[in-house]
Amino acid sequence: MEKQKKAFSLAALFAPTDMTEGSPGKKIIAFAIPMLIGNIAQQLYNTVDSIVVGRYVGDNALAAVGSAGPILNLLLVLFVGISVGASIMVSQYFGAKQREELSFSIGCSITLTAISSVIIMVLAPFVIRPLLHLLNTPDSIMDWCSSYLMILFLGIAGMAYYNILSGILRGLGDSVSALLYLLVATVLNIILDLLFVAVFQMGVAGVALATAIAQAVSSVLCVLKLARMGDIFDLKFSYLKPKRKHTADMIRLGLPSGITQAIFSMAMIIVQSLTNSFGEMFIAANVIIMRVDGFAMMPNFSFGTAMTTYAGQNVGARKYDRVEQGAKEGTLISVAISAAITALILIFGKYLMQIFTETSALVDLSMRMMRILAVGYIAMAVTQCLSGVMRGAGDTMTPMWISLITTVLIRVPLAYGIAWMTRSPQLPNGRSECIFISLLASWVLGALITWFFYRKGAWKKKALEE
Repeated sequence: MEKQKKAFSLAALFAPTDMTEGSPGKKIIAFAIPMLIGNIAQQLYNTVDSIVVGRYVGDNALAAVGSAGPILNLLLVLFVGISVGASIMVSQYFGAKQREELSFSIGCSITLTAISSVIIMVLAPFVIRPLLHLLNTPDSIMDWCSSYLMILFLGIAGMAYYNILSGILRGLGDSVSALLYLLVATVLNIILDLLFVAVFQMGVAGVALATAIAQAVSSVLCVLKLARMGDIFDLKFSYLKPKRKHTADMIRLGLPSGITQAIFSMAMIIVQSLTNSFGEMFIAANVIIMRVDGFAMMPNFSFGTAMTTYAGQNVGARKYDRVEQGAKEGTLISVAISAAITALILIFGKYLMQIFTETSALVDLSMRMMRILAVGYIAMAVTQCLSGVMRGAGDTMTPMWISLITTVLIRVPLAYGIAWMTRSPQLPNGRSECIFISLLASWVLGALITWFFYRKGAWKKKALEE
């Protein structure tokens, strides 16, 4: 009897979760925690890369990995759109118990991901170097940046399929399987990082190769999991042929998020050009801050994604009052967690910086900039949760416009404006603090604007149309 009980509990842990019943807060937490652990593990990919190259190759190699980030994000926008559209459709069809529509949605996303991967692999070799030159990337790190990006884009299918298929699993309410596969890949990535860089002396190219291999493994594990879920949907060849309706719906739901990511990435490229003008030391400091930032932002992203799945399933089940109740509870929980993380960063942040480098001046510079940014994580908790609710309800346009306003109309002009106003003979490019002051301002204003549009309630009308 005890063995049967344990087996049942283990099966339930890896089974899809119906979020249309039970306590909203408990359901959201239970769903978000495995995803939070998974997001932390995923962030370890980039963090371990940075630690290994910073420790075994040097500060310039650390700067190279960071400078490659905006270009990597820019060329991944196709997958962002597919992932968001697929996750929303899957959660809504799962909530509505529409098996055939669910099967076609999953098959469509698999095919679109394959097409997008081929496009990126063909396009990347022609645009990497021109984009790096456009960013004013220092010559001292140009070759490292180029080789790092080239390897990642040639192995883009693994990265793409993990993100898309794990999004499908989360849309079905199964955040635990995605976590397990990511943990396996993260451990593999760490082992390969050390092997390729510390033992084989492959440098920056080694960490890129390690990441590509590890993500390919995680994507294969996701495929095998989906293949075993025949009680929920059908994964057959006939469903892989995209139907016009499902393709159109996926584009309609995912395109705004893809455009948002594209706008964000372009803005990051513009800001990266300003960042690069402050020299290799500041570029390396920016990399360290962004790695710590990645971990600090994980609860916000996790609860934001959880709110999308939660809202999508309850909209599919036509339980609109439950959506609002969950939005309130989920946002309050996320804000509390972000406040605690902010306090920890302010107290212990310096010790985190020391993991990446032994250069004391670089640690001090990184911590000074991090203090500017820290309180913004509380604002981002509000933005991510309420945007997640709107996306889950089918309103993906409003979060897109908010991101456009805060990034293009607030952050970029503010960064360059502060830099211009603080120029001096000693600081010909202005004060480097402009990078993080502008980011903090965009986060705080973004939270206020998102709260306003959530309260306005246009997303409810969108939900009724679904």
